Amino acid sequence: SFVNSCYPARRGPQLVCTGSDDGTVKLWDIRKKAAVQTFQNTYQVLAVTFNDTSDQIISGGIDNDIKVWDLRQNKLTYSMRGHADSVTGLSLSSEGSYLLSNAMDNTVRIWDVRPFAPKERCVKIFQGNVHNFEKNLLRCSWSPDGSKIAGGSADRFVYVWDTTSRRILYKLPGHAGSVNELAFHPEEPI
Repeated sequence: SFVNSCYPARRGPQLVCTGSDDGTVKLWDIRKKAAVQTFQNTYQVLAVTFNDTSDQIISGGIDNDIKVWDLRQNKLTYSMRGHADSVTGLSLSSEGSYLLSNAMDNTVRIWDVRPFAPKERCVKIFQGNVHNFEKNLLRCSWSPDGSKIAGGSADRFVYVWDTTSRRILYKLPGHAGSVNELAFHPEEPI
C-alpha cells in the first residue's frame, strides 16, 4: 500500500503523520521507529498535516472531506465538507489558525481550524489551477506572512493568489509538466 503523504510535527516530540492508500492515518514516533497510533478512514488518504500544537492530525482524501483526528481522545473530532472531488494537498498557516486545501474540483480553499470556529469553516475559495486526467497529488503552500498562497497545477503553471482579494497575482510558466509541489522561501519574497 502506498504512503501518499507524510508530515513532521512542528514542535514537541519527533512525530510524523502519514496518509496511505489503505485508508489509514498513522502517527509515527521517530524515537521508537514505529507507528504509535492508527486511525482507519473509509477511503484512500491523499494528504495529511498536523495542527499547530500537534495534538490533531488533519487528513484529506478521495471522499472529498477534510477530517480532523484527535490524538488525545483517539477519535475523529470533525469533518469539513465543501470540496466536490478528492483533496490532494493540505497546508497549515504559519500561525496555525487556517488550513489551505487543494482538490481535484479545481479549487483551493482556506478553512478556519481554530478550536471554537463556526460550524461553516470554509472561509475562502480560490480558482484558476487545474487538475486533469493524470490525477496527480497537487499540493499547496502559504507564504510565511500568510498574505499569499500557491497551488500546484496540471497545466504546467504555478498559481499564486492574494489571500485578501482572492485574485491571482502570478501565473508562472516554465515547467514542462504538472507542478505537483511548491514552497515559498522562508525569508525572501519568492
